[in-house]
This record gives sequence, C-alpha cells and structure tokens, in this order.
Amino acid sequence: MKSTTTYLLLVMTLLSLSTHAQFRKYSNEFLNIGAGARGLAMGSAQVASVSDGTSGYWNPAGLVGVEKYPQINLMHAEYFAGIGKYDYVGVALPTSNGKRTIGITGLRFAVDDIMNTLFLVEPDGSLNYNNIQSFSSADYAFIFSMAQKLKESDKKNIHFGVNAKVIHRGVGKFAKAWGFGLDAGVQIFHNKWKFGISGRDITTTFNAWSFSFTEREKQVLYLTNNDIPVKSTELTAPRLVLGVARDFKLGEKLSLLAEANLDVTFDGKRNTILNSDPVSVDPKLGLELNVKNIFFLRGGINNFQRALADADTLNQKRVWIYQPSAGVGFKISNVTVDYAFTNLANQSNPLFTHVFSLKLNLAANKNKDQ
Repeated sequence: MKSTTTYLLLVMTLLSLSTHAQFRKYSNEFLNIGAGARGLAMGSAQVASVSDGTSGYWNPAGLVGVEKYPQINLMHAEYFAGIGKYDYVGVALPTSNGKRTIGITGLRFAVDDIMNTLFLVEPDGSLNYNNIQSFSSADYAFIFSMAQKLKESDKKNIHFGVNAKVIHRGVGKFAKAWGFGLDAGVQIFHNKWKFGISGRDITTTFNAWSFSFTEREKQVLYLTNNDIPVKSTELTAPRLVLGVARDFKLGEKLSLLAEANLDVTFDGKRNTILNSDPVSVDPKLGLELNVKNIFFLRGGINNFQRALADADTLNQKRVWIYQPSAGVGFKISNVTVDYAFTNLANQSNPLFTHVFSLKLNLAANKNKDQ
C-alpha cells in the first residue's frame, strides 16, 4: 500500500510540474462546489471519512462503505438569490460479494434566462426589444466510479477507488465543450484513525471548446470590438486532497468526528494560507456530532484568504477571511435528510445559501442499516 500511495503522489507532482504553463486556473470550478449537505456543512472536509454514495464526488474509495444495499443521493441548491442552480444525483450499487461498489454521479450547474442583447440595437440606432432572446449557460458532469477493498483486518482496512468523468459545458447555441478526466482515491482505516488521499484530474482533464456564430452575429461582434472566439482546449491541472479524521466517543450515545483536509493545487500561486508557484495549499476543517446515529450536528470552515479590509478606504490593510458553514442531519430508518447553511463569501459578508440533500438506502428490510 505504501508503494501505491507513493506512486499516486509522484504521478500528481510530475504531471502538475510538466504541464503547468498550459493549465488554466479555476477551470471547471463547478466541480469544486461539493455534493451532499453533510459535506458542505463540514466545510468540505470529507476525503478521509466519507463512506456513502457521495464518495463518488469526494473520494471514490469511500464507495466501499455502501456494501449491503443500493443507495441514492439527491441534492438541490440555489446560489445568488436563485440565479445559479446546482443539482446533484448519485447512485451507488454494491456487488453481490460486498467487496466492490459501482457509482454513477450526475452534476449540473446552470444560469438560466440570460438575456441575449446582440440585436437589441437596429442598424438605424433604434432599440428593438423584440430582438432580445434568452439562453442558458449550463455545466454538466457525469462521473462513473468503481471502488474495492484492498485489505481488511480488525485493525487496518484499505480501500481504493477510481473515477472516469465526462464533462459537457454549453453557453446557449454559441459555445459547447466536451471533456474527459480521471480521479483516484485511497482510504486507510487504522484503529480509530481514518486517512484519505484523493487525486483529482490526475491525467489532466481537458475541455475541447467549439463555437458557432451566424454571419450576422459575427458582424455585430466585429462592429462592437469583440473578439470572435475559435476552437480551443482548456486544461484542468491535477489536484491532491489529503485528509485525516478520527472518531471520539463521548458516551454511549454520543460521538464526535473531526476531520482536517489539505487541498493542494498545482496550477500557480493562489490566495491561500500556504502559497507558492506552482503549489498552493488550502486547509479545510469539519466536525460532526453523532447522537445515537439518528441526529447529527455539523460545522466547518474552509477557503482561508487574505483580503482587503472592508473598513479600509485606502485599500492597504489586509485581513484573513474564511467561509464558515453549519448543518444538521436526521436519519429515520433508511432515509437521511441533511441540511447545510453555507457562506459563499466570508465570515463578515452574510451571503449565505440553504442546501438540502436526501439519502435513501434501498434496503429490503427497513430495520437494517447500511
């Protein structure tokens, strides 16, 4: 196992360093939003402890935790006062021997009803509002996962998983892109400790863009001094997420899960706690209080950045900002409902959003838990 982990780390480093100049920072950012209200409430600190159907997003190795019955996960969230809509669906299918699990994940982030004003102004200079049409900008991802157990014992368990993802992005009828990428992940459980490694876009994910404009649209773009785009390829740099977690027993009915993650990027200097060129590190912290495996109380913090102080009119003073989150969960028989209250900006800017998700275990016997 040591050699497997070392190989994954080596491949991630070599790929990132050798192709850094070609990468586009913040490419495919919709894939970094999250999946499931549990993970969002815990500040996206999930790579070591996740063990349900959302593992296909966070760390494919965690799908091994779905070993008895198929599981369905659903989530819907709206951002920026409902302008941006984000949907997630995941299905986890364990094999008959319980050693492997297959996962299928679908993600969509879209902004609908965008006004197209290209032909608002007529050639004579008058405004014709009947020429305004609406279009959508939508990003889709379909992730196919497989996870299996590599080692099982009383003190140590090792799980491994891989993802193959297909990406489709579209901006109305003007631009479309297709992309492909691979992820891999490992989870190691040793006594009460949990360790996770997730390598995202390990082979460098690409999006091949194509553009379609009519001659009339090209003419308007030219006359308004806008560039007419041509075919292009957008690359997403590899990313490495490292995590450690532990369960603390607080009594017969209470336990506390604490997890810390390090999100390591290789696409240049970012505004994070640890930053350099090309490597930057962003920490994430999460807690989950478990009450009788029925009620869950969660909190998290992530996205630490240095920013200009709001009260500084001279734009010279910088302060640390971060994104807090909180949430709860309820489990009744085979159904779990989770809620997250997350911040899109920072602790001093009340730009919050409400996220709900549903998890359903398709168990034949409702008295049995996963």
